[in-house]
Parts: sequence; C-alpha cells; structure tokens
Amino acid sequence: MHIVILPTANCVAEYGATLFIDQLSAKPDSVLGLATGSTPLALYHLLIAANQQQQVSFACAKTFNLDEYLGLNSEHPQSYRYFMQQHLFNHIDILPENTAIPDGAAADPVAACARYEQQIIAAGGIDLQLLGLGRNGHIGFNEPSSGLRSRTRIKTLTAATIADNARFFQTGDYQPHLSITMGIGTILDARKIVLLATGVTKASAVKAMIEGPLAAACPASALQLHQQATIVLDEAAASELADIEFYRHIERENQALLKRLKQQ
Repeated sequence: MHIVILPTANCVAEYGATLFIDQLSAKPDSVLGLATGSTPLALYHLLIAANQQQQVSFACAKTFNLDEYLGLNSEHPQSYRYFMQQHLFNHIDILPENTAIPDGAAADPVAACARYEQQIIAAGGIDLQLLGLGRNGHIGFNEPSSGLRSRTRIKTLTAATIADNARFFQTGDYQPHLSITMGIGTILDARKIVLLATGVTKASAVKAMIEGPLAAACPASALQLHQQATIVLDEAAASELADIEFYRHIERENQALLKRLKQQ
C-alpha cells in the first residue's frame, strides 16, 4: 500500500483527481472503475472542471461502476446510474455507451452479475479503480464476511450500511436491502487502485484496513495484497493509525526520489 496523508478532504479530492487526469493523459482509452457516495463527489467536480477546461478528455475512455441497488431502475433518483449521470457523466465528453453500471432492475440478476464480469474482461480489464471506504470497512457493497476472492454478485447490506444510506431516501420511500456489487476479487484485478477516505468516522476502518490483519472482517484489508493500491487520507481519517509518522516519512522519501528522477 502507498499511504498518502493530506491536511484536508479537499486536498484528498485534488490528489485523487490528479491520478485520474494523469491516467487519461497517459492512456486516453483507459478503463476506469468508479464509485458513488459522498466521498467521490469533490473528485468528480474537479474532473468535470478539468474536462470543461480541456485539460482532460473522456472521449475514448470506458467506465465500470462498483455497484448498484437491486430493485431500482436507472431512472430512480437513488439509483447509482442516476447518481453518476447527475454528478459526472452528463457533464463530461464520455460516450453514454461506454458507461457501465450493474443492472439493478435485471429480470435475472444472477445472470446480470455474470454478464458484468464478462463486460469488464471484454473491455480489457480496469486500469484504475476508485474506491471509498465504509465505516465497517466495506468496499463496494462487499460487507464484512465477504469472500476475499469474490466476484460480481448479489449482496445483502448490513443494518449499519442501510442506516448510513437512509439519509439519501425520503421517509416512506422503498430502500433496498440488496445490491449487485463487484466482488473483492474483481476489484483486486484492477491494475491500479486508489481509495479515498476522509473524516474521523472512517478512522477505525482505516486503521483496520492498513494496520489490521488481512481478514474478511474488514474487506478493505484485502488491498494489502495489491501491488499498486494508493490510500489517500485526510488527517481526521488517519488519526487512529499507530505508525502515522512512518507513513509520512515514506511519502516524503517517495516525493524526494521522484524529484531526483525528474531532474536526471
């Protein structure tokens, strides 16, 4: 893991946006894995601004989202398809047919999961996968006890995740308790991963992910197995780490090395 600790949530979003811009600059036809929720919003706003200022283009890119609620169609205001359209896709130069999200309204959701895996393979695999982090350590909708080699499948959400997401639904609205999500094995297949976590409510999960054992109890701990996983944290999210000064030291050394290499 490459651990980056920054002063504020805005700095985290800026760092993440730079990684995506650099990826698309190096490989315009990149396959990007995307996430929903509150954490990526600031990053998406920065990508929209960069696209509108012609600093980056999504015209040749393809995207695959991590997950979708089971039982919501794409027009539902709380579906993740709707979220992505409103917060990113409608504002950048990506082709609609190049944006994929699990089909929450599929008549046969099991078959839809298998198709999604095949779509990712057919696209050549994911080059850069964006992740957020749940308070219980989930990534995508891979809740604690998820298999660390799991593939795209139907998952039951924990009571804690349902409660965390209830704020997005109006009183009396149907709130799904099931989802379709990329599996942990699917996520780990990405060539590069960047996880963003901000705020003190994520601090316990961050500690378990980075310093805890590799365990299904914290699905995000599986990122310890990935060779190119970058974890970008603000001070609050990093506040429970035991070795925080060591991570800062490593990052300073990394930046100094990069600077020397650029000067050669």
